[in-house]
Amino acid sequence: MDAKDFYGISVLGDRTMSDSRLFKILYYLLDREHATAPELAAEFEVSQRTIYRDVEVLSGAGIPIYTEPGRNGGIYLLQDFILDRAILSENEKQEILTALQSIFATGYIGGKETLTKISALFNVNTRNWLEVDFSPWGKRVYDGSKFELLKTAIIQCREIEIVYENTNSERSKRVVQPLKISYKSKAWYLKAFCIEKQDFRIFKLNRILKLELLETTFVPKPYPELENNLQQAYPEIVLLFSKEIAYRVYDEFDETEIEYQKNGDLVVCTEMPVDTWLIGYLLSFGAQVEIIEPTYLKSVLAAQAQAIYKKNKP
Repeated sequence: MDAKDFYGISVLGDRTMSDSRLFKILYYLLDREHATAPELAAEFEVSQRTIYRDVEVLSGAGIPIYTEPGRNGGIYLLQDFILDRAILSENEKQEILTALQSIFATGYIGGKETLTKISALFNVNTRNWLEVDFSPWGKRVYDGSKFELLKTAIIQCREIEIVYENTNSERSKRVVQPLKISYKSKAWYLKAFCIEKQDFRIFKLNRILKLELLETTFVPKPYPELENNLQQAYPEIVLLFSKEIAYRVYDEFDETEIEYQKNGDLVVCTEMPVDTWLIGYLLSFGAQVEIIEPTYLKSVLAAQAQAIYKKNKP
């Protein structure tokens, strides 16, 4: 390969390019093809004299950078210039590869070829030191088609039609404008604008039973912050858990919500929506949980437990 067709360099003197202003200047020029000295001086908050000095350092290090005088002049890189893989440190290469590997935990498989190419480019054998797996225990096979369709809809700003099962066991069909996929508290959610309700909504991905990508496009609206939207409507729930179930309490609640008692029991004070999911969740603790607040939940939970007993008594 002719030298004019491939340029690359890893360090400038004793300074690593990735940690210097010189590296930023180089990337700036790669992105914009050329710039003026006043433009670079303003961008990096230095004098024009410093910029010209940086250009000399880059040129002396073998970077094909040059200046053109005149009204339409400026600072340029030769058109065929590309960055050599060596400009990144070994740690930086591993961080990039680890980030790519982590993406696959979402079920997205489209980037595996990219990972292979970058691994070869970096000449790095990816160490499998980190594993992120969002799938549940068991033999259930993850279906990435839903995730892939949602990604396409969000990126292309296309509306989708979904069939959704809410927490009241009501199934409905609706058209929404998908804005973002979010992972929170062991589950994936879709943040979207609902056409029917004319308001923002959050849909749990597991409860989206059917999904169809529509041709209709939309202009995305910024999703309001959760703290300013839904959480303010959640009532305070105070629960007393016996010490025998402490491991699960620490698994499922934040430490700031837990108060340890002298006898080993735990009091949890949290904010949660009161719905059928909450009742089922509390029932999953059996006799190891007692509702302190709100008191009306006691009778709701007791009635549900009694109905379960009647249905399943021997």
